[in-house]
Amino acid sequence: MWIRSAMTYRTSFVVTVFGNLAVTGLDFVGILLMFSQVDSLGGWTLPEIAFLYGLSVTAFGIADLVLGSMDVLGARIRDGSFDVLLVRPAPVLAQIGADHFALRRLGRITQGVVVLVWALAAVDVDWSVVKVLLVPVMVACGAVIFSAVFVAGAAFQIYAQDASEVQNAFTYGGTTLLQYPPTVFGKDFVRGVTFMLPLAFVNWVPASYVLGRPYPLELPQWVAFASPLVAVVCCALAGLAWRAGLGSYRSTGS
Repeated sequence: MWIRSAMTYRTSFVVTVFGNLAVTGLDFVGILLMFSQVDSLGGWTLPEIAFLYGLSVTAFGIADLVLGSMDVLGARIRDGSFDVLLVRPAPVLAQIGADHFALRRLGRITQGVVVLVWALAAVDVDWSVVKVLLVPVMVACGAVIFSAVFVAGAAFQIYAQDASEVQNAFTYGGTTLLQYPPTVFGKDFVRGVTFMLPLAFVNWVPASYVLGRPYPLELPQWVAFASPLVAVVCCALAGLAWRAGLGSYRSTGS
């Protein structure tokens, strides 16, 4: 329904897609401006940071396209319309993901893919079959990890009644921090996004293997291939949080 609604005015849809692409592209413009003054950032070159950027934005863009509407959950809980979703013969999580589905978010994915393709062509890497295969694995697993964060954030909104900005701090904020190398952050912060909220497995850890960079926190070599396992664990925990959140829902009473 939402896709048909968006495609009713096709010119408007195209304009909003390109507008979304341009707005998200300003993040990379900021990185380009920084590199007009410096040769490296935290010891990483522009193509290497573009590689991190492309992976992060593309993975997040896919998750945002599928589950980016989770921030409407708080409003539905406040006005009581969340109850309607509970009585429909369809999974509540699927209904929330489809609510206000915005196809214009394809602009973010497109912009991320463009930067990633340029980075792959410009970065100095001794490519092997394993490294080539690891790139799409990073994108897919990153999208799953970000999706799990969206779902966990939605579960928290049920408890807090409305906390969309808290959720955004970990989703939109997470993709922004992953656009920069781990060497520009303190070690305690890097530990937090590696072991507590494992966003580092979206790109920092596997990208370090591809680029031949030292791993964050001197992790063992095998963790570069742990992203699928991390994604599965994140999904399992997010699923448990979502079920617990639904179980605790008591409606507004209105």
